[in-house]
Formats: sequence, structure tokens, C-alpha cells
Amino acid sequence: MKHEFRDDKDDSLFVLTSFQNRSSLDLLDLDDLYKIVWCHHGEQPLVVDGYHITLQENQILFCTPNNKIEVQEKDNSLKAFLFNREFYCIRDHDNEVSCMGLLFYGSSSAPVIQLGDKEKTTMEAMFLIFREEFENRDHIQGEMLRTLLKRLLITCTRLIKKDEHIQNMSIKQVDLIRKFNILVEQHFKQHHQVVDYADLLFKSPKTLSNFFKKHDIHSPLKIINDRITLEAKRLLQFSDQTAEEIAYELGYKEPSHFSKFFKKQTGKSPLQFRKEKSVS
Repeated sequence: MKHEFRDDKDDSLFVLTSFQNRSSLDLLDLDDLYKIVWCHHGEQPLVVDGYHITLQENQILFCTPNNKIEVQEKDNSLKAFLFNREFYCIRDHDNEVSCMGLLFYGSSSAPVIQLGDKEKTTMEAMFLIFREEFENRDHIQGEMLRTLLKRLLITCTRLIKKDEHIQNMSIKQVDLIRKFNILVEQHFKQHHQVVDYADLLFKSPKTLSNFFKKHDIHSPLKIINDRITLEAKRLLQFSDQTAEEIAYELGYKEPSHFSKFFKKQTGKSPLQFRKEKSVS
């Protein structure tokens, strides 16, 4: 199953698919698609950024355009919503759905939510409405699909806020986490220290670190380091850039400092990591 909406005027793309044909799988090779992947029955092994994960029944995975996903061909346990920034820009429309920093950010582990029975029924109903909308080939189809996508994103944002680490927080506290994640995504190539983000949030580094510790969240420094490491791994595995070029791109003035950081985070040198991934 594959339903596709394209608008050549602005290069917008939205796809509803179950990855049961080669053309759907080929979309995962594009560099500009947000990906919402739902395992609606059974379980499904996936490869995300070179690492194997298993998506369990009624779990939904959220990936940014940076995340690289590999799916087995002709699988029928997955349903997915794929869209590019031209169709719906998460950052520009964050005031509408408030999902940046919760559902979509360059985390070292892409967010996953679990659907309960009620949420599963809601998701199935929304998926059916999406499919029905593809039967209407008129000038407002794109806007209708965007409206449905906004509803989906709002529903999923509400679900992720029910996470045990988040549900006991105030709106202001959740917003602080969102803003921190967004800032890291925007500036991790330039800013590598907690103090940089604390300044942007008008907080002291100690206040920020204590807040994350209190709510049993990874420390701000670990989140920053994980984001840099993830980007380094992606570039080493999926690009032709040298380790030195990657070091400069990630804000290191000295390649040796990058190599030292990468080995501390992964236990391997950049070249060793690339060699092992090229063999596998």
C-alpha cells in the first residue's frame, strides 16, 4: 500500500505507506523526510542509524530527516507517514503542535511511544481517514492532509507527555526540556558545553543540571555529547568526508580533539568505527 501526494509548485511530499513495495522502501533513502513508523501488529526489527532495534506491537517511532532507517522488504506489520519540510515544517509550525524537542529531535535514540487500546483505536481511525482523503483529488487535498497530520502530531505529543518522566512535570518544566532539546539540535555543531545552552535559556549550568537530575533525565552534557557522537557516526558511516573534515564540521578546531572525544564516547577511533561499519 502506497498513497502519495505531491505538489510540484513547492516540492511538497506526503506519503502513506506500508513498505510493501520497492518504491516505498526507496523513499527511506531520501535525505529530507520526517518519518512516523507504526508497528500495528507483531514486532518488527529495524535498523536506525546503523543500529538494530525492534519495534513492538502498537509502538510508534519518530525520526527526523537525519535518521537513516532500513526496513525489510515486503513487510506488512508497519504503517508509516512520511513527509518533507515543504509539506509541513515541524520547526516553523511548532506553535501549532509543540512536538519539536519531544517527538522530533536529533536524539541518539529516536523517540518511541506505546499505544494503549484506546490510542490504538484512535490511530486506526486516523489512518483510515488519511486513506479516504487520498480518494479526493482536488485543489484542497494537500491542505486537508496537512490538517490531518497536525491532528496526528498533536495526539502523539499528548501521548508522549504521559511518559512517567514527563507526566508529573508542570507545563513550564516540560517546555524547558523541549527548548533545551531544540537548542541542542540547532547549535550542537557550534556549542559543546552546558554553559552555552544555560546562557541561551537564561539559567545557570548548575540549575539546568540539577533540574535534569531531579527528573531522572540524562544530564545536559550527556545529551549534548550524545548528539555530537550520533552526528559523527552518521557522517562516518554514510558520507565520504574524512575524519578531519567531520571534525571541522562538528566544531572542533583540532581534529585530534575530535578523535579523543569520539574514542571516549564510543571506545573506538573514528577510522576504526568507519572500517567496522564498512565491513558490516
